[in-house]
Amino acid sequence: MKAKKIAIAGFQHETNTFAPMLAPYEEFVKADAWPGLTLGDDLCAVMNNKNLPMAGFMAAAANRGHRVLPILWCSAEPSSYVTQDAFERISDMICSGLSNQPQVDAVYLDIHGAMVTEVFDDGEGELLSRVRETIGPDTPLVASLDFHANVTQRMVELADGLTVFRTYPHVDMALTGGRAFDLLDLLHQHERIYKSFKKIPFLIPCPAQCTKFEPCRSIYSRLPELQRGDVWSIDFAAGFPPADIHECGPATVTYGGTQAQVDRVADELYQLVIDAEPEFENLLVTSDTAVRAAMASENEKPVVLADVQDNPGAGGSSDTVGILQALIEHGATGSVVAILNDPGTVGVAANAGAGSVISIELGGKSGQINQVPYQGAFKVEKLREGRFVCASTMYEGMEADIGPMALLSVVDRDCDVRIIVGSERMQCLDLAIFRHMGIQPEKQKILVVKSTVHFRDDFDPISSETFLVEAPGAHPCRLLNIDYKNLRDGVRLEPMGPEYRGQT
Repeated sequence: MKAKKIAIAGFQHETNTFAPMLAPYEEFVKADAWPGLTLGDDLCAVMNNKNLPMAGFMAAAANRGHRVLPILWCSAEPSSYVTQDAFERISDMICSGLSNQPQVDAVYLDIHGAMVTEVFDDGEGELLSRVRETIGPDTPLVASLDFHANVTQRMVELADGLTVFRTYPHVDMALTGGRAFDLLDLLHQHERIYKSFKKIPFLIPCPAQCTKFEPCRSIYSRLPELQRGDVWSIDFAAGFPPADIHECGPATVTYGGTQAQVDRVADELYQLVIDAEPEFENLLVTSDTAVRAAMASENEKPVVLADVQDNPGAGGSSDTVGILQALIEHGATGSVVAILNDPGTVGVAANAGAGSVISIELGGKSGQINQVPYQGAFKVEKLREGRFVCASTMYEGMEADIGPMALLSVVDRDCDVRIIVGSERMQCLDLAIFRHMGIQPEKQKILVVKSTVHFRDDFDPISSETFLVEAPGAHPCRLLNIDYKNLRDGVRLEPMGPEYRGQT
């Protein structure tokens, strides 16, 4: 097949509309655990060997002899609404870049699928609309989406093809970008593509979406088998529930060469998910229960306490202190908490110097209702810049840059509790975070990670047991407690749960 010119761009944000902080333009510009805003040909170097969808698409295109025309790529740590200023500026940069490449044969977008702006509930739908207006109705347009995408009817109508991560933790991000290229390749070989889009009638809490466990393990294991013959692509997006929008929730998307075959397989996947509804379990425990169980463990491997509701990777502030207080009050030993976001405390620790003792109010500064700092005395064990290379399968090769960091230990209470404090939010999903601060995670008794599921890729192999802890945070995992206002009527708020009926 003749070599194609494919324009590519990426604009990533997962929006938790209940989170306390917005995502302004500056958050997309700076680097953190992922690269900062990157323009033009610099994308080739930045994406090289990264587990990111854009990298996978670029590699697949190069392997088939096609030419990619990079425009930009950016992301921001999950938070509340993307400011309209940020959305307009970045969307304009993408569309202007496309206008400057008028003879492209196709367009690929690396997007999330759960972006909400101050104006648009469906951020990606609006972006796809603007891209489609720029390139016209006949230029093939494909995109890859995150596992947690809240896929909308508008996204499916505007894009010729969508692919979705199939793992949580997301170890297949690059592979999903590669599958987007494969779908685009099929689009170029056929005159028409047929689609099916189905919304699932219930929301799934993020802790219940892990593909290492049932029922997601079985559901996702069936996708390669279903994708055969005239079915070119089939995916199940589990959705991102803390997004108060009409089309929040899981969906299936299917593409192929005949409508009958696409519909048949789409119905089969839909029924798989419906039949599995009773199996989705949201196994949360209190901080006290988790700490007591961890302290009682006689296993040589550490116990992991996942602070699932203060996960910065789901819009959490990463500064709540619920589990920290429980550790201290119960006199826990061999315990480390990571990462607590408190740049002010890092500054105080740096001014005091390593080895000093500081009396501070730690965490609890993000302005959330009923969240207050923990007040106490801490020894400054270590100070380091937050630049390190991640090693987990999900983040392998990523160069984190999260500002100054401090390792503190509690000194005014009878316990052995240390806290890794950071200046920028980063989900604690990689053992490199602990090792960077001089801590051997395998030798600890209790590891507290501000993460919901992604930590499992790196932490499960070294841990004896994991507890999902229901401590305060801006990522609500009990969906029945969420004050939705815009969700569509009739969707069940949790698997086997009650139906949403407006404000009643």
